[in-house]
Amino acid sequence: MLVVPGQPGKDLCDRNLGVTRRDLLRVGGASMMGLTLADMLQMQEASAKESSLIGAAGWGKAKSVILLYLQGGPSHLDLWDPKENVPDNVKSVFKNISTKTPGLQFTENLPKLAQQTDKVSMIRSMSYTPNGLFNHTAAIYQMMTGYTTDKVSPSGQLEPPSPKDFPNFGSNIIRLKPPTVPMLPFVMLPRPLQESNVVGKAGTAGFLGRAYDPYTLFPPGDDLDMKKMDKINVDDLKLRPDVYGGRLERRARLRDAINAGMPEIDRAVKDYNLGAYYDRALSLVVSGRARNAFDLAQESKETRDLYGRNTFGQSCLLARRLVEAGTRVVEVVWPKVANSDNHSWDVHVGLTNRMKNQSGPMLDAGLSGLISDMDERGLLDETLVIAVGEFGRSPQRGVSTSGNNNSNDGRDHWPYCYTAMIAGAGIKRGYVHGQSDKTGSAPLKDPVHPGQLLATIYHTFGIDPETIVYNHLNQPRELVKAQAVDAFFA
Repeated sequence: MLVVPGQPGKDLCDRNLGVTRRDLLRVGGASMMGLTLADMLQMQEASAKESSLIGAAGWGKAKSVILLYLQGGPSHLDLWDPKENVPDNVKSVFKNISTKTPGLQFTENLPKLAQQTDKVSMIRSMSYTPNGLFNHTAAIYQMMTGYTTDKVSPSGQLEPPSPKDFPNFGSNIIRLKPPTVPMLPFVMLPRPLQESNVVGKAGTAGFLGRAYDPYTLFPPGDDLDMKKMDKINVDDLKLRPDVYGGRLERRARLRDAINAGMPEIDRAVKDYNLGAYYDRALSLVVSGRARNAFDLAQESKETRDLYGRNTFGQSCLLARRLVEAGTRVVEVVWPKVANSDNHSWDVHVGLTNRMKNQSGPMLDAGLSGLISDMDERGLLDETLVIAVGEFGRSPQRGVSTSGNNNSNDGRDHWPYCYTAMIAGAGIKRGYVHGQSDKTGSAPLKDPVHPGQLLATIYHTFGIDPETIVYNHLNQPRELVKAQAVDAFFA
């Protein structure tokens, strides 16, 4: 019989005596099943630790999470952490405006979001030491997985996605907390994570297996096509006209009957989780739940206008519809690849025009629309919303920090200090966490590492951030080597 020991010595009068002989005998029997004494002690410790987390602030508050990933690295100084009384090459070209949170100022690029800050927390002390993470893809990998990769060229490019990669945090969540309704558990839109020709790194389930990959919704069209979301095609979620739900379910029962008589085939394909794939696809197609969620035409003109009639805004609206329908994790990737122009956040040149007329208005409408709409619908109570990039931008314009050329109207990469926004699922409202120094170069207090932000996400789902998973070599690894930031929670 397999028994995982609880508190050491729990069946003795003196609980300080530690693991009992009976426990050791149980472990001895379990070793035949591949569990060692070390494994059992680790499981015991994890069980006790998770028990201590139950009831902690924010623990288990979230049923879903929406990550708005501002790929490219938005300038904190020109959005939500402007500075006064600094040299001209540090100060933003944009004017400061007040927000609904006393003492908190944004730049004029975010007038709509400024009226929603009473519902969110701003983290002005995101920070990490680069160690090769000055470049987009390596920094994205850290943000999405909690780990750093050891294959980075001088330009920052990595090898393509691999089954050996650490999983995207969304894959970990849906594995440990699968959805309770027939719905796509994890959706990524409207484009993949990408820097130059490296596409999709940190956007897969990696060593967890493809069963936990996100459903990717990448509508056709160029990044400058602002009507891409009107081209959504989810034909793979539709029933053929000549196939009714009842007939499809009968076919499923027939498949099960045939499979029951084919144990050899079952053994041959067991590692591919074909049953899980089939059952999930069947329930999605028959219910029509996912197909309906993707239909933005069901929204009113006013609501669609609220979010902004562009790719990012309509992606935010779709994210809201998906979590309403039961999706656990939605990742909205900024709709312009890093290392590019126009509304990309990678503003080595042309910062003033790009942020004022392109990226700024898109972010302002989409993010403010999402926060206000979800709050009015009561969805913020159980949905965590995060907006963050892989880093910020250099305090001084026109200098090089990553080997890139920068004009006087541009800022380079800056991981030492930047800003994120977090809301919902027990997060404090109208709160500012941390503080940057006079020039936005480094945190003055309460620095937050990207790993701590991931740990906070896991915590809100009732998942211990240091839960052990096993990689492709059957080696134990923590979800992330960090703990949630308690100060975020009300």
